[in-house]
Parts: sequence; structure tokens; C-alpha cells
Amino acid sequence: MTRHRASVVAKNEKDGMTEIAVSSEFAERGLNVALGCLRCRVNPQAAANGLDAALVETLETARGRVFETPIAEWPAIAGTRRAYRALGKDPARYRPSAEALLRRVKQNRDLYRINPVVDVNNLISIRTGYSIGCYDSNRIDGPIVFRRAGAGESYRGIGRADLNLEGLPVFADRQGPFGSPTSDSERTRIAGDTRDILMILIGFEDTQELREAMGHAAGALEMYAGANGVAVRLVKGGP
Repeated sequence: MTRHRASVVAKNEKDGMTEIAVSSEFAERGLNVALGCLRCRVNPQAAANGLDAALVETLETARGRVFETPIAEWPAIAGTRRAYRALGKDPARYRPSAEALLRRVKQNRDLYRINPVVDVNNLISIRTGYSIGCYDSNRIDGPIVFRRAGAGESYRGIGRADLNLEGLPVFADRQGPFGSPTSDSERTRIAGDTRDILMILIGFEDTQELREAMGHAAGALEMYAGANGVAVRLVKGGP
């Protein structure tokens, strides 16, 4: 089994968040990593008042922006694409999820509506260009490492066949990889009965835009998904 060296960020016992570490593999390839992590308990039955209007407004704004600035040049997306290439993965074949969402927006295609948590995920991703992982905390088995996937690693992506993970940056626990900027796994997906969630905004630089996006995500979870006790943490790794 391949060992993945990690630069561990000390756990804050007060926020109750799962320990998250960033592998030194990123630093060895000259990549900075900044993960905006949010943990909270949601109420799936909460009335999502205003969510439809917020999505419509966000889509209208994004449609204007994607024609002014090529999607691949949005700072968060450009950073993810650079990271993919540095890790040996083709971002045109394995598109980051934020880029895929914005391509739907540019093609004037509707978004899938799943549940308030996933809809908030898409809302923030479209606004900012950050690919965002959203997971059922109770389906995560132990500490998390953000690392480069090795040869032969795969999982069944949400709504898709098995995904060849080799070269992708992935989140992994004791059972192996469960999430990536391209597609998350069925194992830890947000279901209708999910109460405890971990949302991670995936950036490859620590920027003011990432920190602001974390704040927007926390507010949207509270407003549209009945979240309470949102704990926020920035996890970093790099040269």
C-alpha cells in the first residue's frame, strides 16, 4: 500500500470537525492547497424560502460573466486546472465540478435540483468557481487526508460509473478515497435523511475570495438548509 505523507493541521476540539490533513505530495509539486471546511447539522425539512430566487439571480449573473470571461480563466477554476496538470490529470477530460456547472450555465441548461444542501453547494460553486465537496459526516470513516490518488484507485461517482481516480486530488479516509473536485462518491453522498454534513471548498491558493466564499456558504446553509452551529476552518498545505 502506498504511504501518503501528510502535513497535519491540528484538530480544534471545540468545533467537533473531523481531523483533516493535506498530503506533502502537493508541496512536492509546487502546489499550494487551501480547503475551506464547514461542519454543521442541517434540517432537510426546513423551508428553503428564498433559495429559488437566489439561484435565479446567481444564474443570471453567471450567464453574463461566462461570456465576458472564459470559464477556464476564472481564478478558482484556473487554479484547479493547473493543479490537475501538475498532478498528471487532464482537466479537459476530468473537468472540475465548478467548471462543469458553469458550462451548463453557458449552454442555458437547467440545474438539477436535489435538496437544499446540494443546491446551496451548487449556488456557491456557480458564484465563485470553487469546486465544493459535500459529505454526510456520519459516512466518513476516521481522519481525512487530501492527497493525490494512486494507480488503481477508483470509486462509483454520484450518478455516474466508476471513476478512474489516478492523478486526481482526492479526500480519503480509512476506507479509501470518497471525494474529489471532479465528482464525489456514492459512499458519502448527501441523502434525503442526512443531518450532519461536511462541506469543503477546494482551493489551490489561500485568497480573500476563498475566505469570503466560506462566509457566503455558511450563511446560505443557515438560510436555506436550516443549518445551526456552523463550524468553519481553513486547512492549508504547500511549499
